[in-house]
Amino acid sequence: MDLFKKYKIKILENAFSYVVVLAMLIYGFGKIVQFTGAASTPLRVSEMTGMQLMWAFYGYSKPFVYTIGALEVIGGILLLFNRTRIIGCLFVSTILINIILQDIFYEVNKGALRAAIFYQVLIVLILYFNRSKLVATWKLLTQKVDKPRSLKESLLVFFITAMLFVLVRIVEYYLTSKW
Repeated sequence: MDLFKKYKIKILENAFSYVVVLAMLIYGFGKIVQFTGAASTPLRVSEMTGMQLMWAFYGYSKPFVYTIGALEVIGGILLLFNRTRIIGCLFVSTILINIILQDIFYEVNKGALRAAIFYQVLIVLILYFNRSKLVATWKLLTQKVDKPRSLKESLLVFFITAMLFVLVRIVEYYLTSKW
């Protein structure tokens, strides 16, 4: 019992992580067969439910579905190890939030929505357990690193930045416009 008291947060974090890891591996590898045949439907778009429409959309492109599955597996693997767990949480959160929103807006069955929300809650708890690391990382990422510049240097940096901005926008225009 003393062991549990000493390591209860780590035990909870690991257990929560393993639940999410297992789910991500199952859902990720499941993408191989999940949307098979979903794109071939006799229904018109106006006749489909939100879920049927979403399934047909995902079923249209196997490479897209495989990419999503691979991202779920990668996120699960990152969650598996203490050293990459926070990155895994952030990675899987982006996937799960997307799934949650799709499940809500396309009215996917409630069980799938509840599962995605459950996994996201577990990730939030894992991040809470690691809040000191998150705060330290946030401070490191947001600290001011530039030394003070003179007004002349600041204006020069601004002018060069503005010119580069215009140049990049011109390149963007030519890359994205019809020729």
